[in-house]
Formats: sequence, structure tokens, C-alpha cells
Amino acid sequence: MKTRVLCRRWHAAIAATSLVAVSACGGGTAHDASGANGNTSSAAGDVATADKAYVDAMAKPGEWVEYGRDYTNQRWSPLAQITPSNVSSLKLAWVNHSGIPHASETGPVVIDGVMYFTTALNHVIALDAETGNKKWEYAYDYEGRTVADCCAANNKGVAVYGGRVFMGTVDARLVALSASNGKELWRVQVGDNDLGYHMTGAPTVVGGRVITGVSGGEQGCRCYVDAYDVNTGNRAWRFYTIPSPEQGGWWGKWRTQDDWGMSFNRDIAKEKADSAKYADAWQHGGGPMWHHPAYDPALGYLYINTGNAAPDDDGEVRPGDNLYTSSIIALDVKTGKLVWYFQEVSHDVWDYDATTPPVLVDVRDSSGATVHAVAEAGKDGYVYVLDRRTGKPIRKSAPFVPLLNYMTRADTAHPQLVNPGTLGGSDWSPTSYSPQTGFLYVDGNYLPMMYWVNHETLKPPAQYWGGTVASQPTGTYGIVSAVDLSTGKIAWQTKLAKPVISGLVATAGGIVFTGTSDKHVIALDAKTGTQLWSADVDAGVNAPPISYEVHGVQYVAVAATGLMTLNTPRGDEMIAFALPHEGAAGAGIPSVLGSHPDSTQVKGKKP
Repeated sequence: MKTRVLCRRWHAAIAATSLVAVSACGGGTAHDASGANGNTSSAAGDVATADKAYVDAMAKPGEWVEYGRDYTNQRWSPLAQITPSNVSSLKLAWVNHSGIPHASETGPVVIDGVMYFTTALNHVIALDAETGNKKWEYAYDYEGRTVADCCAANNKGVAVYGGRVFMGTVDARLVALSASNGKELWRVQVGDNDLGYHMTGAPTVVGGRVITGVSGGEQGCRCYVDAYDVNTGNRAWRFYTIPSPEQGGWWGKWRTQDDWGMSFNRDIAKEKADSAKYADAWQHGGGPMWHHPAYDPALGYLYINTGNAAPDDDGEVRPGDNLYTSSIIALDVKTGKLVWYFQEVSHDVWDYDATTPPVLVDVRDSSGATVHAVAEAGKDGYVYVLDRRTGKPIRKSAPFVPLLNYMTRADTAHPQLVNPGTLGGSDWSPTSYSPQTGFLYVDGNYLPMMYWVNHETLKPPAQYWGGTVASQPTGTYGIVSAVDLSTGKIAWQTKLAKPVISGLVATAGGIVFTGTSDKHVIALDAKTGTQLWSADVDAGVNAPPISYEVHGVQYVAVAATGLMTLNTPRGDEMIAFALPHEGAAGAGIPSVLGSHPDSTQVKGKKP
């Protein structure tokens, strides 16, 4: 595989280097393909059977079926074997080395005792979830293409449905594999990578359709969300996250402030005066959908989160609210039609994506009534809670990171130091929710950025920032926050030594697990935030942990591969932990070494 990756978004490297963003790609159209170059399995062919099996698996406490465990994206594990009283006894169960020591960001899934995860450069690996032994590995073939991306050739994970494994690739293809042996069944081109379109998010599957979105907000692409038939790869629908003038346009309501009175510090008169000059800006307006959606089967609504407008920093060349960027959007899952949208930041010039996956929860509104809601923690440092039927705002949390020169706009003559910066707030770290505490757990950062604005020319597929950002070299740190979704108040916060992009899992045992950039996996008390346990690993833990069960034993697993945007130590490990106990392989922590050299297992002992 001879592949060169370019256009990486060194947009906030801790080294405080000036990050010059040059131009980018124009909006393009994806090309459909039947992709029927493999036999359809009977399980995948019978959508009703596959759908039932998929939903039934989500109801099993020991499975981790989707990126967010189930359609709610709560990342809540019903397992309770590991508790505050015994978590200090947690030990390494196994380590799998992929041999690819590059940042992956992967969130594994576990179904029927098999773990599936991705690596950088679009490999997919299937393991025995109990032993870490490899069952098969798939390596995507870029066919010699030079690949453009935003933030390195990472990938957040797969969907596994109906005997098939689905992955988006950094060169904007969707691939279907056999879950039994990793054989490629079909692939379809979702976007034109020569124009900057690429894919890093974990897909979801609803009703026999694989749903995925494209990245390209840093390349000036007009982004979208697609649904594809699981059997053929034929496209069922497409929703553009940037509406055309015929669809109502992206100018919006020319909002001066949000629903709670927070000013966006806009010069609306100038924007309106410039609107004719930049009438075609929507054609390369960004709005990437690069994370994992949530789905409400009762309503039939799919909930997506969108990223920044393009160019990121130079708002002068894109007047208006820039719909539907930095938004939570509800779509009809059958048609892809818009149901409602809620824009967190209008005319964003700070790269304040709505970055973390939407989470479906039940909360109390101001009258005390229970409401079916959707919550999202943004780069802007707040958690937004909306009625998921209508998009009506219920509440906005207290800020979960310190604010510095908040909503202050830089221009070509006046740079500004601002927190949150381009890495949040909360960047893409998936949040977790505990129905026991009512808290949403959020990884966040105090990582101020200096913003400079430059007028740039769009040159696909190079990056199109409209400016430069750089982090300050000292005084930065990470924060884990518990946000009470029924009040919006911060219940507790735990400070970390370095900025954090990882993700969390909350368990019925009263534990919250997350990773750190300085090579640790940590366990916090879900009620208080007190750190109860920590394990040293060989690389930055910049990926989300999960919890699952095999043969009555609860495991916690996470990738330790580092991260490009924080420049954390790189590695190639998928790691699993469990409480020690006696038992042969197949009954708990294995008592024998694995048969594969890429898997190291640890002999268990009674606590």
C-alpha cells in the first residue's frame, strides 16, 4: 500500500507552533456505485431479521453494539461487577498490538464475544474479546492515491450489522466486509477526496441502511449525510448540511445572540451589505458531519451534529448564520428530510463545532415535567439540552471550562487569545450519561488559542482556514466534568495534568472511565469525581473506553495510540482490563498465553 496523506490539520498542536491554514477544496458530488462485487449473506439480505438481531443485542447488558453502545449514544454500561470498592484491584487482562503506531481515535464494538475496531490507515481488526487473539485483519487498499484529510488518517470505528462490518475511509469510500472473515463485499465512493472530502466517523445502521457523513469543513467542502443499502451500497438518500438558496439558504435569521442572551458579537449590517458579494459562499460552506449520530426508534428521527463553517476563522467572506453549521439536526431516518435544527453558535469564527455525539436522555424541564431530550457538549464549552421532538431548547448548562475573551472576534489587524479554542471546550470526545446520577460526563480543556485572520483563496484540496491559530505553551490542562442535565449545574470537576481528548464510559457499578494524554486509563467515582484507580500504558489514551462482558467477567477496553492534534505519545495498543480471578481461558482472565504474537495476556489470580 503506497499512500501519502496530506492536508493534515495541525490546528492546535501543543508545541504552540503558528498554524498557517492555506486554501481548500470546493464542494463536490459523490458518485454512487452498486458495489455488488461480493455475495450477499443471508443475514444481511434479510433486513427484518438483521434489524431485530441488532436491536435485541443492544438490550443485552454485556454487549457493546454501536460506537455509543446503543442508539441513545449514552455510553452507559449496565454492568456492575466493577465498583468503587473493588476497582483498585482492576488488572491488565490482555494487550493487542496492531503494528500500526499511529493515532486511531477508534471506539471498538463487541458483539457475541468478538471485538471489532479500526486503526489509522483504515485497517479493521476482529479479536476474541476475551483473549485479545486476532481473528482476522482487513487492510484497505488506497490504490496508490494521495489522500487529503483534516487531522491525520484516523478512524473512529465501525458498524457491525447483519453479518457485515461497515467502515468509512479517509479517501471518502464506504466499505462493507464480511464479519466472519473480513473479506471485502463492496465499496462505494461517498465523496471526491481530490476536492477534500474524507470520512473518519463510525457509521450507524437503521432499517437496513448504513448512515454516514463526510468531513471537509477545513477544505471548504459542502458537506452532507448519506444513507446506503447494506446489501448493495446503493444510496437511499442524501441530506446537505449546507442548504442551497432553493432550500431556503444558509443565511438564517441573522441572529445576534443565542436563546439565553449570549451575544455573538456580529456586525449584522456589514454582513447584510456583503451578502450579495458573497452570494455563492454556501457552495463551499463546510458543515461536516464526522461523528456518530443517535436515533430514536419511536419518533423515527436521526440526530446528527455538524461542524464548522468554511473558512473557519474568516467570517467576512460568508455572511449570515451559516446554516446548518455548528448545529444539532433531526432528520426523518426514512427520507433524510429535515425535521428541525438548533444552531449552537451562529456565524461561528472560532471553529466551535457541535463536536460530541448527540445523546438521548430524559430530563426535567423548568416545570418539573419529564421530557424526552437530546443533549450535546460543544466546543464552545456548554452542554445544550433540547426537546428531541421539536428542537426547542430546554436549558444550557453552566460553562464546563473557564472562559477567556469569550466570543471575541479577531480580525486581520487584531489577533485574539480565546478560550475555548479550536480544541474546546469539548472536542470530539464522546460523552457518557448515567441514569443513576442524571449526570452527563464530559472531557474538556483549558487550552486557549491565539486567532489571526487572513483572507485566503480556495484551492482544493488544501486546507481553507481563513487564518491561523496557535496554542499557548504553558498553563493548559484537562477537565472531566459531571453536568446535571436536569439543572444545568456542574456537579463536580476533576482536573487533569494535560488537555484531554478521549471519551468516557459510565457503568452501573458507579464508575466513570476515561483516558488521559499522559498515558493513563483512569476510573472516577461517578457521584463525586474522586479518582479511584489508574493504569499506566505506553501511549496517549486519546480514544473512548468501553465496557463489555464475556463469560460472566466485565472488561474495560480502550485504544492507546496517541493523537495528532495534541501531539501525544503514539502507540499501537488495544488494551483490556478486568478484575482478577481464577479460570481457564474462556472463563475470565486467561491463564495461558495467546497463540498470536500480537496478543499478550495476563494470568489471573484470585483477589
